[in-house]
Amino acid sequence: MAIFKTRPLNDRTNGFRFDVMGFKGVYRKRKTQSRKLSIDSSGETFIAIHMGKRSLYLEQRNPARKLYDFALRNLNNVERKGK
Repeated sequence: MAIFKTRPLNDRTNGFRFDVMGFKGVYRKRKTQSRKLSIDSSGETFIAIHMGKRSLYLEQRNPARKLYDFALRNLNNVERKGK
């Protein structure tokens, strides 16, 4: 088990996906839109923490839809499966 793993986002935005000791989430930095300091827990999968142009999305403890283990995938294994 890895303690800290990150992967870049695949939608051409600034930020990364992460898995820190089992806590999964996404960190994103916006270019134009700025949000006030707030915590939004109304979603089914994430708790969103907005800090100006930066947002941190953490997976809830019992989400309606679990995240795939995206930050721990090995790129070599993905390439081998596709061949």
